[in-house]
Amino acid sequence: MKTKITELLLIEHPIIQGGMQWLSRAEFVASVSNAGGLGIISAATFPSKKELIEEIRRTRELTDKPFGVNITILPGVGQKDKAIQYFEAVIEENVLVVETGRSPESFVPELKKAGVKLIHKVPSIRFAKKAESIGADAVIIVGYECGGHPGMDDVTSLVLTPKAADTLSIPVISGGGFADARGLIAALALGAEGVVMGTRFLATTDCLAHPKFKEWMIQAEETDTVIIERSIQNTARVMKNVTAEKVLEMEARGATMEEILKVIGSGVRRRCYIEGDLDGGTISMGQCVGLIYDIKSIKDLITNIITESEIILDRLQNIRR
Repeated sequence: MKTKITELLLIEHPIIQGGMQWLSRAEFVASVSNAGGLGIISAATFPSKKELIEEIRRTRELTDKPFGVNITILPGVGQKDKAIQYFEAVIEENVLVVETGRSPESFVPELKKAGVKLIHKVPSIRFAKKAESIGADAVIIVGYECGGHPGMDDVTSLVLTPKAADTLSIPVISGGGFADARGLIAALALGAEGVVMGTRFLATTDCLAHPKFKEWMIQAEETDTVIIERSIQNTARVMKNVTAEKVLEMEARGATMEEILKVIGSGVRRRCYIEGDLDGGTISMGQCVGLIYDIKSIKDLITNIITESEIILDRLQNIRR
């Protein structure tokens, strides 16, 4: 299955793993790349450049296939300096791909000089156009269905994907709601050159998350997620649990950003992942959780998606008149 994305990123299948803080470690990332997709390390997991470099090298020990690093340029004191160190690590270690969130514009010249492919993740067409204008090689556009941050506009992948394909000249990767072969073929039909999946990869044997999360996902419905943080202009789709309900209550009474961040801090999320505390923090979760019925290895997951995609394509060919 060749697309502009498989050619750009030198991968076999047009499937990209979303960078998930605390979970996107070397073994997990290498499993995706070895299965023909693009694994992505989450830089935010590592407190320093040195530790990120160690993880990049560890990943290289486990795969000879391309992989990437996700770097989200967060606001706040010291965050830009940390991002600079992360970008230095990517360039020094000759990583093929960097996926960014928030504007990477100041880093583009150095990335281009080093031959690093830049994929920028956006939740809207206006940001996609900006990404193209500053030199992104491809754009991931995420719809309202996605786990994590879908933006403030509440537009679904079904609309954003073809609109982005119509608007941009660089390849579009679609995110939000994709968990199986049907989603992949649908995204390609809408004009995307590939898909990014986060939630579906969470429910694999290779994922470091506690088995309790995976068991919850198998039982969950598509209605078992909720949008929080709208009051602080940072909408996030998370699993519906006690902490998410608490955040919604805080927002309803006008809690400040500082108060909310104390409840949803990433350190809390890490503990929940490790200990299997389903209610102790906010956990990113897409609506496609309602399409997940089993826990399998990453290799089997990607193999099944590609095999079933071929079956779907054959069926579509057979209904032509």
